[in-house]
Amino acid sequence: MEKNKTLQTLTNGIWRENPIFKLVLGTCPTIAVTTSVENGIGMGLAATFVLVASNVVIALLRNFIPDKVRIPAFIVVIATFVTIVQLLMEAFVPALYSALGLFIPLIVVNCIILGRAESFASKNPVLLSMLDGIGMGLGFTLSLLMISTVREILGNGTFLGISLFGANFQPAIMMILAPGGFLTFGILMALTKKISQKSAKAGK
Repeated sequence: MEKNKTLQTLTNGIWRENPIFKLVLGTCPTIAVTTSVENGIGMGLAATFVLVASNVVIALLRNFIPDKVRIPAFIVVIATFVTIVQLLMEAFVPALYSALGLFIPLIVVNCIILGRAESFASKNPVLLSMLDGIGMGLGFTLSLLMISTVREILGNGTFLGISLFGANFQPAIMMILAPGGFLTFGILMALTKKISQKSAKAGK
């Protein structure tokens, strides 16, 4: 039973409670940064690090944080790890840091991270909280990867900056603009819902 709970906690965010396609959280950075696969992966990994680290710290401190100040305390913890990520990215991957811009510090108020701190890490032990952070982070990163792959291929004719179709390819410029982001997001969300419905029917 304990092993099943551990595995379920780890995989929950990848499919059953995927933060993008199922819970529809964090849509602002999802639309904004998925113009390229590199940006999508970069944002996903940055958010995953903050999610895992803040979940662990909040789980460790859950019995010591007064209930009245829990949200400000969670934000302080999250902001600390966002600052670490921001400084590391600025030092080691300045091009990606510049591309992601304002959306790195905005991880502090990302609904996914604050939501998991409030609904899970503050109520569960460290190991489960860490696994929840990993699962949710992977689900977020994979969602960004899917959206950014479609947008970069159709909008630029490239994948990770590598040309796929040659000089004669006519890119659909709309795909790297906001309307293309919303269109891709909506289609992929509909597909995941359809797959979930088929899986639920098959399981009956």
